Amino acid sequence: MITLETPTAGRQREFLAAVRRSRALHGAWVSPPATPAQYRRYLERARDGNFIAHFVCSGGELVGVVNVTEIVRGVLSSGYLGFYAFVPHAGRGIMRAGLERVVSHSFRSDGLHRLEANIQPRNARSIALVNSLGFRLEGVSPRYLKIAGRWRDHERWAVTVEEWGGRRTRRPESRTT
Repeated sequence: MITLETPTAGRQREFLAAVRRSRALHGAWVSPPATPAQYRRYLERARDGNFIAHFVCSGGELVGVVNVTEIVRGVLSSGYLGFYAFVPHAGRGIMRAGLERVVSHSFRSDGLHRLEANIQPRNARSIALVNSLGFRLEGVSPRYLKIAGRWRDHERWAVTVEEWGGRRTRRPESRTT
């Protein structure tokens, strides 16, 4: 069973262990919190109204993370989507299901109009994932984000609530806080 959870201090040890065993997978694609202090700052940021954090879990085990960040309300009503899986769960379809639920929740419950995912052009797995969910390529942003110490180009992929609206998605079996 796939569930979404709000990150908590109780998951810190499991999260940091997952980050350590996933270093090769994450490589230059993402820099998740890797120390207890960074994890605490992540939890603090997740309490901010402009940042909604989700843990994707399966059978109670932490599978990955989906964050909706830099949320702007009002006439823009938009956020940025960031996500990553942990070893050994990458490539098994669990993150796809979790990401689909977060996108659906962002539109239906959080009231967002648009989500944007910025992905490095060589990250074929993440590009295939958002493409399979109906995101469209909008362009390229040179040297857009500093990841692993380097400014990296990113493709901008986006979807709006109107584009998403006709999708039939299953609701998460449970949501723990």
